[in-house]
Amino acid sequence: MTAKNRVLATLVGFVVFFLLGWLFYGFLLMDFYADNAGSATNVMRAEEDMVWWALIVGNLLQAYFLVYIFGKWANITTFSGGLKAGAILGLILGLGMNLTMFGTSNMMNLTGALVDPFVSMIMMGITGGVIGAMLGRK
Repeated sequence: MTAKNRVLATLVGFVVFFLLGWLFYGFLLMDFYADNAGSATNVMRAEEDMVWWALIVGNLLQAYFLVYIFGKWANITTFSGGLKAGAILGLILGLGMNLTMFGTSNMMNLTGALVDPFVSMIMMGITGGVIGAMLGRK
């Protein structure tokens, strides 16, 4: 696998992950997350107050996380392989992070903390599938 493949897979994965984040968090499930927020107040930024560079770098790093694991350790080069591995990683990481946040903060209630890992599973699964397919390109 070439450096060009890794860079391209990271960029394509970033775009997919970013768009899925907008779709799920900014559109489809916005009301769900508002209804399942914890008692903490003013923790979410309004769209005009978002720190876009941090959001972009965070999404790039998550895409590269999958590229690195798939390319260096798991040799995943297909959509289906990436979909499965991305979904498993998304679920495990999502559960770990959300339960830790639930246990240590008031950002969301238990319902939100248990649903969000499945959103992560779907997003990382789809992104992982695209990355796997990109890594398999010759």
